[in-house]
Amino acid sequence: MADRIWTAALVVIGDEILSGRTQDRNVAQVAAWLNVQGIRLAEVRVVADREAAIVEAVNGLRARNDYLFTTGGIGPTHDDITVDAVAAALGVGVVHHPEAMAVLTEYYATRGGLTEARARMARVPEGAGLIVNRVSGAPGIRIGNIFIMAGVPHITAGMLDSLTGTLEGGRPVVSRTIGGWIAESEVADLLRDAEKRFRDRGEIAIGSYPFFREGRVGANLVVRGPDAALVADCVADLAAALRAAGHETVDGGI
Repeated sequence: MADRIWTAALVVIGDEILSGRTQDRNVAQVAAWLNVQGIRLAEVRVVADREAAIVEAVNGLRARNDYLFTTGGIGPTHDDITVDAVAAALGVGVVHHPEAMAVLTEYYATRGGLTEARARMARVPEGAGLIVNRVSGAPGIRIGNIFIMAGVPHITAGMLDSLTGTLEGGRPVVSRTIGGWIAESEVADLLRDAEKRFRDRGEIAIGSYPFFREGRVGANLVVRGPDAALVADCVADLAAALRAAGHETVDGGI
């Protein structure tokens, strides 16, 4: 089923994200990683450190997507409740994973030992497997179509690297950008018509991202799709249409 579209959702968990104290960087890196796996990030939800909110998000999003990823809330402190919430959502208990305990025992052998707080990071929903964490020892968790990962971006990146090539997906998304000193409102109809025309040939999407620089308005236009040749044709057609309308473009964007 090469044309099947595989989707994933992401739940970003943490009061610090919602309060603005911490800026989330995981959405972009998870989305980019998923694209390479041939999986589309279809939905993102940011929720507080409240079990009911996490349970609701997990159960809703895992049901309508092929995969669900969570980031945050798997550390050693009392407010790290993601594991408990996911277990509640699945209706299973929480156990200490023996392999995770062994990994943490070794990791903390020269760092003050495995305390009760640190052992919390070996807790998993019953029946779960682990996602290798080569950065800081404490593993991520995989259960069913759910992947529970750390909130610290560079640790998340390491966990994603461990998962590379292990998930079933479709063709990776290809994207190309052209930019110009173009007011979005002047070319909205042109973009809509181009996307509609090329969708008759296959899956394609055109996104417009306006900006204001040097006292002028402009926009970068991004064409995305799983077929590199179709994306290239669409970009060429779009650039030609824009030139015909009096707008010069720059390959790669501005």
